Amino acid sequence: MLTTIYGHPRPLDWLCLAPHPDDAEIGAGGTLIKLARAGKAVGVLELSRGEMGTQGTPEERVAECAEAARIMGLSWRGQLGLPDGNLADTPEGAQALAGALRTVQPRVLVVPHHLDRHPDHFGTYQLAKRAIHLAALKKAEVAGEPWRVQRVLLYQGNADIRANVLVDIGDVMNPWEAAIHAHRSQFAGGYVSETVTPEIIERRKGRLTYWGTLLRVKYAEPFEAEDPLLLDPASL
Repeated sequence: MLTTIYGHPRPLDWLCLAPHPDDAEIGAGGTLIKLARAGKAVGVLELSRGEMGTQGTPEERVAECAEAARIMGLSWRGQLGLPDGNLADTPEGAQALAGALRTVQPRVLVVPHHLDRHPDHFGTYQLAKRAIHLAALKKAEVAGEPWRVQRVLLYQGNADIRANVLVDIGDVMNPWEAAIHAHRSQFAGGYVSETVTPEIIERRKGRLTYWGTLLRVKYAEPFEAEDPLLLDPASL
């Protein structure tokens, strides 16, 4: 069931799908902050509450998500309540996610990359593809009016990607770090995994520095567009 944990449901310019709380901040947080500061309506939807995580309770993590949303300047943040550890392309999950897409009507949808090693992450990608299709179908048994997402971008998790969209986030690194640190239950304790670690900022900065090097900037956030981007050559 779709629940709101920050802001109010409204048509969004960008929506980031996160398998668990904190995934959006880690994978796309800098870009989301830049968009919000530019006046865009930006949101995050967690598909699960992260209830299977080694550290933190779902209640603690909801509060952390709300604090991070405030720091990032999000217009809305919600949770879908699908089962953590079992995110996959199911008819029930796709119907629920399609309903959420119809509710907040994102123009651009940002989802985890399908090459990510975590089953919930590539499961979210697969689920999102079906939900995008369902949300646009007039005859689909989904609440709300049909909605067609215009653009899908994939963000990097724990696997290498072939990024073809890079965003300079050097000017928002302080709020990006603060948004990640808002998830205290995950990053203030001991080492659990390559992601759930107090070294998360240092590790992600290493990747952001690599991508920034390709643009001759300090930090850049990578995305992969599955469809070609239409470009005005006069902007080059």
